[in-house]
Amino acid sequence: MRVLIELRPTVDLIAAVADPAATVAPADLVDDLPHVELDLSYAPVVLPKPAPRPGEPELMSYSTSPAHASVVIRGEIPDAHLARALPRLSTAPAVLGIFADPIIETILTCGDTAAVGNWHDVGTRLRATDLAAAGLTGKSVAVAIVDTGINAAHVEQVRGAPVTIDRNRSWNPSGVTGTPGRFPVDHGTMCAFDTLIAAPQATLLDLPVLRSTRRGGTVMEGLLSDALAGYAHLRTVLTDQPAESRALVISNSWGSFSPQWDLPVGQPGNYSDNPSHPFNVIVGSLEAAGADIVFAAGNCGRDCPDGRCAFPDRPITGANSHPSVLSIGGVDTAGARVGYSSQGPGRLSAQKPDVCAYTHFLGSTAFGATEPDTGTSAACPVAAGVIAAVRTEWPATALPPARLRDLLRRTATDRGDAGFDYDYGYGTIDTAALLDGLRGAANRA
Repeated sequence: MRVLIELRPTVDLIAAVADPAATVAPADLVDDLPHVELDLSYAPVVLPKPAPRPGEPELMSYSTSPAHASVVIRGEIPDAHLARALPRLSTAPAVLGIFADPIIETILTCGDTAAVGNWHDVGTRLRATDLAAAGLTGKSVAVAIVDTGINAAHVEQVRGAPVTIDRNRSWNPSGVTGTPGRFPVDHGTMCAFDTLIAAPQATLLDLPVLRSTRRGGTVMEGLLSDALAGYAHLRTVLTDQPAESRALVISNSWGSFSPQWDLPVGQPGNYSDNPSHPFNVIVGSLEAAGADIVFAAGNCGRDCPDGRCAFPDRPITGANSHPSVLSIGGVDTAGARVGYSSQGPGRLSAQKPDVCAYTHFLGSTAFGATEPDTGTSAACPVAAGVIAAVRTEWPATALPPARLRDLLRRTATDRGDAGFDYDYGYGTIDTAALLDGLRGAANRA
């Protein structure tokens, strides 16, 4: 089993890990650990320390100071040794915790029905023309597509318009070769295309985390650790931006489908239900720094669950259910919930999904000329594009991510039961109402 190991080495070593000019190997941070083979290819990641804000205990602040932060490395424990290794490791000097590194996979769909409308219909429902007329095109707004990689040439061909890929701020996991914007046409290309429906001038950052694979004889092969490292990179991207124009939207159309890929609920190393898991911590820290983080709710809806779905209930798990992210369900262009869209309650936050966005439409043709962009995988970047359009005018310093999430929920078109429900969340994103709410807030300010 692959695991994440949280360490508390010396302050000087934590500072060295945080220094991009320094090179620190896992073996520099810790002596041999019983039953663990360290992954020497995985660069250590600084993990901020969360703490309740003074006077606001429901909100968290995060410190990356070497005096407070910790470091995460990756290793392998033979499955046969797991039961006796975890108690021994938990008492080892400098070890703060051992956490699951579960498989994460793209969220497509089990649906085999034809597309409902096309991407132009989605643009109409999102008021893309009105957004463009108001100058809300996503220009200069960074949108990170954390997925299988982007093929920009394919997106440009289908859209008939140029695509901006920021190669300098993109990032590849260790072992993944390829140039940002030039990966094979796949799931990430679909996500990039769908982001640009509402934000055609956004700058895309390519993070092909889901191209990272490992072959072996264990069920838990591990990819979440690469997402953790990618988020550490995005934290630098965000904090390097000028405060007055800070904007970073992160689109995540993936999740963990099975408890078999995780440690059991209740164990300290669990991911699905554990807000203290390193990835859940870094998600919260990035949002607190000003990032808008959008996750697909998943395709484990009761009407038509994906064949991989193995959670017996509450399938919106881990970061997909984080209170600091926008969890996106799916509706078709007629406004009907698609049967595979996961229903709440979520595991880290019960009121999930937050809102729904459009899916199951003919768009990117990433999987064939007649195959729809589908799943909450498509709904997630559609929503991310709306947020990127908003960020053209309202940076995170003027409108913090939590306030924008609240406004998206309050202005959504209600569906299902009155108010929040576990099928639609607060309803379908309503761009016109959202803009009215933003302008009203600006006038009151």
